[in-house]
Amino acid sequence: MEREKLISGNGNPSYGEGATSFADDDDLLDISTDTDGSVSFLGGLSTRRRRSVNGTENGSDSYEGGTAPDQYEDFHTIDWARDMQRYRKEHKAVSRRSSRSIWGRLKGSFYAVSAWVVVLLVGIFAGAFAGIIDIGATWLSDIKLGVCKDAFWLNWEQCCWVQNNTQFGNEDDIQCLTWFQWYELFGLQDPQDWRAYLVSYLMFVGAALLMSALAVLLVLAFAPYACGSGIPEIKTILSGFIMRGFFGKWTLLIKSITMILVVGAGLSLGKEGPLVHVACCCGNLFAHLIPKYGKNEAKKREMLSAASAAGVSVAFGAPIGGVLFSLEEISYYFPLKTLWRSFFCAMIAAFVLQAINPFGNDHAVKFYVEYNTPWYFFEIVPFILLGIFGGLYGVVFNRLNLKWCQLRITSKLGKYPITEVLLVALATALLSYPNPYSRLNTSQLIAALFRECGPQDAIGFCDYNRTYTRTDQHWYPSAEAQPGLIAAMWQLPLAMILQGILTVFTFGLKVPAGLFIPTMAVGAIGGRLMGIAMEQLAIEHPDLLIFTGCFDSGKCITPGLYAMVGAAATLGGVTRMTISLVVIMFELTGGLTYIVPLMIACMVSKWVADAFGRDGIYDGHIHLNGYPFLDGKQEFMRTTLAYDVMSPRRTDPPLLTITMDTSTVEELENLTTETRFNTYPVIVSKDSQRLVGVVYRKELIHALKQARKNQTGIVSQSKVYFTRKVPKFQVPGIPQHLSLLSILDGSPVTITDQTPMSTVVDMFKKLGIRTCLVTHNGRLLGIISKKDVLRHIAELDHQDPGSTFFH
Repeated sequence: MEREKLISGNGNPSYGEGATSFADDDDLLDISTDTDGSVSFLGGLSTRRRRSVNGTENGSDSYEGGTAPDQYEDFHTIDWARDMQRYRKEHKAVSRRSSRSIWGRLKGSFYAVSAWVVVLLVGIFAGAFAGIIDIGATWLSDIKLGVCKDAFWLNWEQCCWVQNNTQFGNEDDIQCLTWFQWYELFGLQDPQDWRAYLVSYLMFVGAALLMSALAVLLVLAFAPYACGSGIPEIKTILSGFIMRGFFGKWTLLIKSITMILVVGAGLSLGKEGPLVHVACCCGNLFAHLIPKYGKNEAKKREMLSAASAAGVSVAFGAPIGGVLFSLEEISYYFPLKTLWRSFFCAMIAAFVLQAINPFGNDHAVKFYVEYNTPWYFFEIVPFILLGIFGGLYGVVFNRLNLKWCQLRITSKLGKYPITEVLLVALATALLSYPNPYSRLNTSQLIAALFRECGPQDAIGFCDYNRTYTRTDQHWYPSAEAQPGLIAAMWQLPLAMILQGILTVFTFGLKVPAGLFIPTMAVGAIGGRLMGIAMEQLAIEHPDLLIFTGCFDSGKCITPGLYAMVGAAATLGGVTRMTISLVVIMFELTGGLTYIVPLMIACMVSKWVADAFGRDGIYDGHIHLNGYPFLDGKQEFMRTTLAYDVMSPRRTDPPLLTITMDTSTVEELENLTTETRFNTYPVIVSKDSQRLVGVVYRKELIHALKQARKNQTGIVSQSKVYFTRKVPKFQVPGIPQHLSLLSILDGSPVTITDQTPMSTVVDMFKKLGIRTCLVTHNGRLLGIISKKDVLRHIAELDHQDPGSTFFH
């Protein structure tokens, strides 16, 4: 055929002239700058005259770029391979310019260190936001119970210790003369008076409702993305999804404010997950200041990975755990340089939070433990039991929460978010206040459960028959239970059950809601109960074989250790975290001695939970919301082929393509108007179906608009060429032609129709591609997108293939 003459005859294995190489790297660099719309670092587009794209000087019209549009639209996926190629070309251009002048060398130096500048700023602001949120949440939590009359801005601890007149007693636990409970402000003095109890109860419930209402109104009015934990969305975005506004300025501001409100309201949620979202908002804002990251979505995600590490660092005071959390749970692409930047960012954030000292204890968190008593080999059995408990709790919680969230989506309940938040807040306050342990702020409860009981602890489960004027090396600090501890043995289980049930309904509300702290609270209560039971067993039966030599060091059982192990087990069962969780727990508590018990509980918890399903709570919410997340940790074990998945199928209309030299401007404009595809294959001809390359929707639309606007002679019937071979002379009566070779991607990812889908899935995971073309003997057959892969996996897993919403 005549079309075959267009195939290069120079011996190169290319399908068409669109695949031939350019004269030198400079030409390629200039064309890529126009094509991708990227702006060189700290400079605009090159102002020198570019050589004509078609290689001639005949003056024929060709697209020269201009102001490029945004590369990706909202709710679309990015092409990692293209973005990284753009970055390499930009890096080469900067390196070339840096050798030409001192100013270019300065630009090149700043280009090299810009990543460290971004992570430094992210660490500073993430630590500052976390410190402010911690201080505000602690104050609002105490406001529900009373107020510091002389200085209302102080929380309970600051009020009592600053005034230096705190008294200790047995009857009313701890007396503070400067802190007034609400009933005292109403002239009631006797805490046993039913009127005093009623006033305190009503103030507790009223404050919780007011804070919750204000939080949900702010979220719905100003920043809808500020609700929830944010971690499922962050995982999806870091895998290459675009969600405009999720890391915006309003989201950062509203989430920070409402986080203080909902934690202060006492809802069964935590601020740790939302703090990761806050840190990523900071990362996104500062990344936009540097074009290297602001204009390249793939590079921007490296900064977001570092920011997520800083978020966990300030949430738990665990910088190393934050880096491992980002690596294990959050990030999709995590090169070695991102590891070092994440470490630096987490370190700076932890340093800033430590300098703020929001809790006044010289630690970044409340849960730091001071004891290092040894653990014994026989305790492995209760640690394993706690791991089993954590795994089973994770399975039950995940299923119940996902079912409730599914009901919220599919029923009318989702139409009334304010009512739902107020009802959950009302139920939480009404049911929490009567129990002294559920009445406590959840972080304070966990801190008390982790601690070892001492003379300063007047909480009920520390009520032992002890004499602190002497030290009995045989029994101290273990002792027989007193009424307060006995009462705690039924109050703590009620608090644990209430915490678990309320968290099921709370996680997913239209307010900032993390689940780390409530999940840890459930496990800590369960662990403390087991620790108390083991402690009392050792006291009552010290002659049992398992306790031989146990009391030689003066302490046999440490209930606080069991609380730590239980908290790690439940958190591991819910999230399926392992390595990062162990590191977070020992950084969180300072319990370096207890790494092995924590490892045992986390592994057992994950094994038990994985026996019922491998998805953690975050992966479950990703699937529930239909986010396009292709999990790189799961293997594809099916035997299907690319031909089974590609579009079009046998019953579908033929694939829409563009010929490289016969299409007109009007035809291409109609094609982009009538279809919503993001990629259009370019072929030699309809007869041969031999592939030349691909063009992308946004670039094609932009190029046609710019050609109409800026180039004379371009009309609807102008032919468009995607090849270097164009007519050299203008024929009278024929409209001026347009060359769009500069927007042609001549090296798309291609596979054959017999390629196993396991290989195709690995390509999408490891290369981060957006689409790949399917050929047979060089002829174009179809195309496979990321959506096609996800739908195919859903079909094989007997799920709804239409639940994924993205392009």
